[in-house]
Amino acid sequence: GGNFDPARHLPEPSTFVIAMSLALASSSLALNVAPRSGPVKAVAAEPVASKADFAYGLPGNIAPAGNFDPANLLEGTSKSEVYRWREAELTHGRVGMLAAAGFLVQEGFHPLFSADGGPAIEQIPALPPAIWFLMTLGIGICETLRIQKGWENPYSGDGQENIQKLKADYYPGDLGFDPLGLKPTDPAELREMQEKELSHGRLGMLAAAGFMAQEAVSGKTWSQQDVNFEGLLLGGYFSQEAAEVARDAAASAL
Repeated sequence: GGNFDPARHLPEPSTFVIAMSLALASSSLALNVAPRSGPVKAVAAEPVASKADFAYGLPGNIAPAGNFDPANLLEGTSKSEVYRWREAELTHGRVGMLAAAGFLVQEGFHPLFSADGGPAIEQIPALPPAIWFLMTLGIGICETLRIQKGWENPYSGDGQENIQKLKADYYPGDLGFDPLGLKPTDPAELREMQEKELSHGRLGMLAAAGFMAQEAVSGKTWSQQDVNFEGLLLGGYFSQEAAEVARDAAASAL
């Protein structure tokens, strides 16, 4: 028994900080502490993306791109946010596939419209109000069903946690719509079909954007546009050769 000095038995500040950091990092729960007058609730910490499990195992990282994330958007992103991105990608991809198919088909088959021709961006404002109403109603019904299937009620909960948030038991893109029973029961076959849909959806978005850009620049539809790929790739060479031929012909005429 000597005199007890509490200061001598306290850990160094740096040691204390390191120990607390390790304790917090090893914990699987994050406490959401309410004000002292209210209850204290424990909320499970949401995992964040890592390179070991690309996009939380979602399909789509297929060859040749593989784990394509050049902007490093997945680093530190929560699972719910990555799932929300995939829901948006699938939705836009499906719309892009329909749009690209529409650009191809409407040139020769257009039972609902007057077939006036010309770019789609010029035809849409000319539609009668009844068609606008029907299109808006149809899109609204489809979006309402999709939202009710996969999205949380933004007005539920205590704060802003359910705004633009998918339901916990909802898988991106799985709307339960399979009237022909095409969904495989084997997980490997299902993942292959999901990757095919993603590939076609990504191509459809690029194709639809290409159709719209071409029509906006040229003022013609794809079937009216006479694209000579040889001239596009070797235009300078052909122009030079044509100029030489014309010059020789002029010289011989003299």
